[in-house]
Formats: sequence, C-alpha cells, structure tokens
Amino acid sequence: MSAEVATAPRTLAPPERRVAPVIANDRIGAYSLISALDADGPREPRPGQFYMLAAAEGWGGGSGERPYLPRAFSYARALAGPAGVELSFLLEAIGPGTERLAALAPGEGLALVGPLGVGFRPAAEGCRPLLVGGGIGTAPLLCLQDELGPATTLLGFRSGAHARAAELFAGDPRIATDDGAAGRQALVTDLLREELDADPAATVFACGPPAMLEAVRIACAEAGVAAQLALESGMACGFGACFGCVVPTRDGYLRLCVDGPVLDAERLESALFRGAGH
Repeated sequence: MSAEVATAPRTLAPPERRVAPVIANDRIGAYSLISALDADGPREPRPGQFYMLAAAEGWGGGSGERPYLPRAFSYARALAGPAGVELSFLLEAIGPGTERLAALAPGEGLALVGPLGVGFRPAAEGCRPLLVGGGIGTAPLLCLQDELGPATTLLGFRSGAHARAAELFAGDPRIATDDGAAGRQALVTDLLREELDADPAATVFACGPPAMLEAVRIACAEAGVAAQLALESGMACGFGACFGCVVPTRDGYLRLCVDGPVLDAERLESALFRGAGH
C-alpha cells in the first residue's frame, strides 16, 4: 500500500453489522433522503467514506430472494448528538435493493456496516476547494461542504426533479441539467471548465457517474489542477475480502472499498473501467 493511501483520513468501522432505527424518510424530488440514528457507531465518519446498507427486515425475502446483498452508499450527512450519530443517505429507487430502502418508514431498522474506505483529504494550502457532483454523487459533497464551509459547488442532474437535491446545499450552488428544467442546460463539466479557466488555483473534489468523472479527470489534467475522485464499483463486502471492486490504476490494481473510494485523479489512466458505476 502506498504511503498516500496509508496516511489518508479514515475512520475505522466496527466489523459487526448494527441496526439503526430510521427517524425520517423524506422525498426530495426524484430522491429519498433517509436518516437513521446510529447509537453505537463511530461519531466522526470522514466525507467520502461509505456504509453498507440493508433493511433490517424484509431483505432477501422478495421475488427470487432479492435483494440478497447490502448496498454501498456514501453518507450525505452525519450529525453527532447525545444519543449517537444521525446519518443521512441520499438514494434513488432504481432496483429491488434501493426500492426496499426507499420504502423504509420511521421506526424500522436500517442495518449498516461502516464507515468504510478512505475519504477526501484537505486541499493543498492556497488552493480553493471546488466541489463537483453529478446525480446521486452529490451525496458525499454535502457532508464535505458541511466540513469545509463556503465553497464553490457545481452540481449536474438529469432533470428538474433530480435537481431538487441541490436544495440540501448551503449557499448558491451552480446547477446544470440535461433538460434545462433547472439551472443551465449543460453538463456540469462545462461549468467546471469555465471555473478552471477563470481561476485554476483549485483542488477539485468530485463524485458522480463514471463518464462525468472521466470528463473531470481530463479537464483537471489539462488545467494542471489536482482532483480527488470518489469512484463507484460493485461492492459485496466492503472490507476488501471479495475483490469485487478492484480497479486499475497507474500503481496497479486497488480495492476501492479499502484503498478508496476516493483516489487522486492523477493515479488513474481513466475513470472508465470494467464494473464502474452501479
């Protein structure tokens, strides 16, 4: 393991699964924002880290016993209080696993393991943070913004319904949508290139679909700007045992669940690799 990975900010997860009672499940446009009280977990997860989630009941009992594996989600917010940490997760119901999670009601149990992986590192001195998110990938940028305070934030969505997630962010994030229903009809990487042209003294923190991250990687490489990318790949365990999330880098293969999911863009030949995304 490289020195960079070994010293990256990480909060270690207890190895056992625990159950956090759901305290809210709010609809925000096309997404659900689920909040649960984690009474026994670490109180300071790092932005960019993730949790393996499942419903405590009714998981694996549907048609064909699906869903049968937990789902990996970056947390959107973590608010520590006397009773534990209120964790929030942003999700879109697109399959049996996310549909079951989106149906959780207050009082039901959210089974989780985490926080897992390596999160975002601080920007270098003298470089402003520039947050770039696409779709559900806006989630880890929300807790990062909570930690950093005011920061330029660029968000891209498919539609106006998806763009409602921008309401969770402080300040005035710039928004791009595919259909022009909210913000500007453009790609979020168009907004990024404009920002870098105006002021390249930045460190980019990005999360989103693989094609977006690849465009971010290329734009930052051309501008000579450092970028940290929160990548996605299929995960079954979250602890590095199954090797389901192995990705190629310039340093060889890495397991995203333990060596990532946040990696420096310069370590990648491409953010497009077999198994990228959901």
